[in-house]
Amino acid sequence: MASKKRTFGRVRKLPSGRYQARYLGPDGIDRPAPHTFATKREADDWLAERQSEVRSGTWRDPDAGAVNFEVYAVKWIAERGLAATTVELYCRLLRLHILPTFGAVDLDQITPPHVRAWRAERLETTGAATTVAKAYRLLKAIMETAVDDELIRRNPCRIRGAGKELAEERPTATVAQVDAVADAMGPRWRLMVYITAYGPARPEEQAALRRPDVDLVRVGVWIRSAEPELTTGRRVPGPTKSAAGRRFLVLPSFLAVELQRHLDWYAEKAPDGLLFVGERGKPFRRSTFGSKWRKARVKAGLPANFRLYDLRHTGHTESTRSGATLKDTMVRAGQSSEKAALRYQHSDTERQKEVAKKIDSRVRRERKRAEAQRERPPSGTDRARDA
Repeated sequence: MASKKRTFGRVRKLPSGRYQARYLGPDGIDRPAPHTFATKREADDWLAERQSEVRSGTWRDPDAGAVNFEVYAVKWIAERGLAATTVELYCRLLRLHILPTFGAVDLDQITPPHVRAWRAERLETTGAATTVAKAYRLLKAIMETAVDDELIRRNPCRIRGAGKELAEERPTATVAQVDAVADAMGPRWRLMVYITAYGPARPEEQAALRRPDVDLVRVGVWIRSAEPELTTGRRVPGPTKSAAGRRFLVLPSFLAVELQRHLDWYAEKAPDGLLFVGERGKPFRRSTFGSKWRKARVKAGLPANFRLYDLRHTGHTESTRSGATLKDTMVRAGQSSEKAALRYQHSDTERQKEVAKKIDSRVRRERKRAEAQRERPPSGTDRARDA
């Protein structure tokens, strides 16, 4: 019985006794199998798989993934239109954690086992789970775009939960501690401490504040832009972190005096002058502020791991304790979310005034209580203990 004539591809027996398979791809290029086969049946099966891919429309150029990962990753970052601080972060993650392993290989050579081994090595070597999670998310995002570009078939980053950051709960400060650290920072920087704690505004947002952004009548500030500082010391003026970051921040009324005093004594004198400048009239610098902050933190009795950003967490907590809804807190912090539940909550300026008023009352009450305790005469027990 005559054998059935082949309609797709070709198989030939080599002098070695092994079989070679090849076919004409949809792109008109003759495509040989990447390896030879021990039997003719194995070669036929390989051709059948390629034919099925062509018929179903899932066929991909087997050479498409032969693109160097480092070249593709650098281009990926450049094409995203990212903020300068994000570009800086991604380049650092690439340089320190990703490129040493994947920089010299092609996209289609990165496999799930390679990714698992890389992540395990990074965790063991660095002990920095949060940084490794960031690096994994970046790698996964780059490879996902490679899938969209049809350079690889599947994303090799398939480790469930590997991109989640399990950061420890950040500490909060009491009203007395906020006052103490504000005093310790000195009159030039105390307002920044209070706006961070009771706004709460990001440091890079405050670095961009100017005289016209201050509203003494409504007691608040307009957050319109941000000026983050790179590790090189260069300031990068630009938009807020998200559209929600552009907002009017209603402050507790006890800060009215602080705002007026700061405008009179420390802000740049030009009509459009910066609100926060150093002793020499230079713009806010993270390095200079940081050295003052560390000394003030110790003087105020705050823990060694307490950062300026933790005052924002304090602000979130104070808003919640003052009866703010989740949406209220998000508006004050300049955060955005697409969760459906938040679409049915509203927080306009009037509601923000209510929240600020409650914070004001709470701070005043805590201060009054602390003052009363300091002035309270000692009890008989106290006198006996001191005797």
